[in-house]
This record gives sequence, structure tokens and C-alpha cells, in this order.
Amino acid sequence: MPKQIVLIVGPTAVGKSSLALALAKKVNGEIVSCDSMQIYKEIRIASNKPTDAQQRDVRHHLLDIVSIEDEFDVAQYAALVHEVIADIHQRGGIPIVVGGSGFYVSVLLDGLFDGVGKQPSVRDALHRFMDEAGQQALYDLLKSRDPAAAAKIHANDVKRMIRALEVIEAQQQPISELQKNRTGGIWGKHDITLYALNRPRSDLYTRINQRVDEMFAAGIVDEIVRLKNAPWSPTAKALIGVKEILGLLEGEYAEPHARELMKLNTRHLAKRQLTWFRKDKRLTWIMLDNTKPPGSVVDQWTASLMRI
Repeated sequence: MPKQIVLIVGPTAVGKSSLALALAKKVNGEIVSCDSMQIYKEIRIASNKPTDAQQRDVRHHLLDIVSIEDEFDVAQYAALVHEVIADIHQRGGIPIVVGGSGFYVSVLLDGLFDGVGKQPSVRDALHRFMDEAGQQALYDLLKSRDPAAAAKIHANDVKRMIRALEVIEAQQQPISELQKNRTGGIWGKHDITLYALNRPRSDLYTRINQRVDEMFAAGIVDEIVRLKNAPWSPTAKALIGVKEILGLLEGEYAEPHARELMKLNTRHLAKRQLTWFRKDKRLTWIMLDNTKPPGSVVDQWTASLMRI
């Protein structure tokens, strides 16, 4: 019989973690992070990691696994998450995969294509091109080489743009064509339940703004100060809060402006996450609001999971 896996996805600050914790307690679940920033050991406040109490209450996986100095990519995540899921199943639990990193979710469900490894010389050349011509020029280059890939990659996602162009150069084929032959995903191999959470926009944005205010109150500035001179990897440095607070520390603007920048950039992230997840027709969308108590949602999920 296929083993159960639950995915709870959606935009940042929508309420994924609290519902996942409540569900895990009811169904012998363990939470598997699908967040590309909660992997970093040194960052807790900026990545909105579960508290120590929450982690004691329910077992969590794939948190604090690499340093901000280390490069980490989706292939490494895929290898680790399959091991974690197998281990939870072996112990009789239900893996509850929780996060907003759409690319990680996609690779978990559908696998990776057999692409080439890193091409340092090509990658360096692309970085030089971007430094000289600008980020928009890099995006325009991708649109000219592979319009289908460009349509799925945001113009600010430098890492994925460079990876796509790197593969195109090495394989002499559009990455969008290569990605049609993906292997290693869990879709079709398990009893998978996919939930996507959303809220009315005004409610979601209010929650985002409140979260940023709470981060400042909790000491996010001190957290970044401690790490200011660390050799951040490009991936880690993309975390919202790092660039904004470094600007504050370097005297480019005052704290209120840094705070508002974080709120704005987090709202933009939420919009990108929603755009990504809306393309996947396998997801069951749940709109959270004041008329739908979280407890009723969890009860509904629990009943569904206990059907067998």
C-alpha cells in the first residue's frame, strides 16, 4: 500500500507552520522543512525558524543543516529529503512537508532532469556579463535563448537564470526541453495529499508586516550584525532581511526604511510564491480567514488522512 505524505505549501506568513504543527500532533506526523533559507545554521530570526519549544513538541527535519558560507542547491535538497521521508515512513510516521520554496516542492514531486554539473567557466562568464550589462540584460538573454524557461523564472532570480543559461550552453538545448524528462519525484509513488494555503490579500499583507515588526523586536539587526563579515554564499545572501539590514548598517538609510523595505520585499516574495503554486493544478487550495477557524481545518485534514 502506498505510504502517506502530506505537503502544506503557500506564501510566506500565511500560517503553514501552525497548522502543520497541529496536524502532526494528531496523526503521528513529523515536519519536513521545504524552505530554502531555514537550512542555514546561523540564521534563526531572519528565516523565521520554528522555536525550540515547537521543535521539541514535534520532530522537525532539514533545519540547520548547512552554514551560510556553503553553497546549497536543489539537488542536494532532493537527496536529503528522500532519505528523511523514508526514515519517517520506516518509523511509522507521516511526513508533513511544509514550506514556500516552490522549486524545492517541484523537484520533490516531479524529480530532476539529468543535466550537467556546474560549469565554473560558463558561470563566471555569465556573472561578468551581468555585472557589465545588468540583470535585465541577463534576463533578456535567457528570453532569447529559451523563452519557455524565462516565462517560469522571475527576473530577479539570478541563480536560476544563470543555471538555465549554463545548462543551455553546455547541452546546446533549451533547459525547458531537458526538464520534460525528469526522474526521481515522489508523485505517483505514494499516497500524497497536497494543500496550498492562502488568505485575502489584505489579511496576508497585514500578517507579513506584523512578522517583520516582530523580527525587529526579536533582534534581527543584531543577528545580521554578528554575521556581517562572514563569507556569505550567494544563495544565503539572497535571504530577505540580509541586504536590507546591511544597507542600514552601512548607513544608506535609517531603521524605519530598512523595515519598510523588508515588508515590501516580503510582500513581493509572497506574490511570486502564489504565482508559482497557482500553476500546479494538483494542489487543493484552502482560503484561511476569520470565518474558518484553524482547528476546523486541521480536523478536516485529520479525517481525510485517517480514511485508510
